[in-house]
Amino acid sequence: MSTFLITGCNRGIGLQLASQLQQRGDDVIGVCRTPSDELRALDIRIIDGIDVADGESVAKLRQELGDTTIDVLVNNAGILLRDEFGALDYDEMLQQYRVNTLGPLRVTEALAGNMRDGAKVAIVTSRVGSIADNSSGNYYGYRASKTAVNQIGTNLMHELKPRGIAVALLHPGLVATEMTNQQGIAPEDSARGLIQRIDDLTIESSGGFWHAEGYVLPW
Repeated sequence: MSTFLITGCNRGIGLQLASQLQQRGDDVIGVCRTPSDELRALDIRIIDGIDVADGESVAKLRQELGDTTIDVLVNNAGILLRDEFGALDYDEMLQQYRVNTLGPLRVTEALAGNMRDGAKVAIVTSRVGSIADNSSGNYYGYRASKTAVNQIGTNLMHELKPRGIAVALLHPGLVATEMTNQQGIAPEDSARGLIQRIDDLTIESSGGFWHAEGYVLPW
């Protein structure tokens, strides 16, 4: 049994991660801004009122945790704001960067003292952050924020290696959530794949960029 802390777990992929991990017997700490009824129905610890883009809010999370030890930190919180060249909203682009890129870094740095040596960090990124895989363009803010978090994850791989903490960059697939207008695979199927990738993660494979289905993605 391991203790997982999951950000952005009030719905979608995060909710399914929390549910499946709880069902198999892991301890789960669900972190979100506002808990959903579905999240409240799970028998897990919930820390709400947390915005990963806000320093004071993440400091509150650290305080709420106290001396709780974390085995796996899952940085899942994220936002997608659609944009179009010729009518780009640069404030929205910056907001995606604050949440999708700086959020995982802010949370990981704040909770590093709670993670045991040999723990794991998973960052839910996206293959749209792959430069080599970009065959369609568009989504300027979202793509850039995910490319940047891939670099953050690689930095964290080096930073945390001396403590034996492994880092994974994980693409969940195109998942039917509010973010994607319900297009794609079921969240429970994506979560199942993500959990398998986290279970398989070792210090030797730290820093990899994987699809939830198990194959390596290009940078």
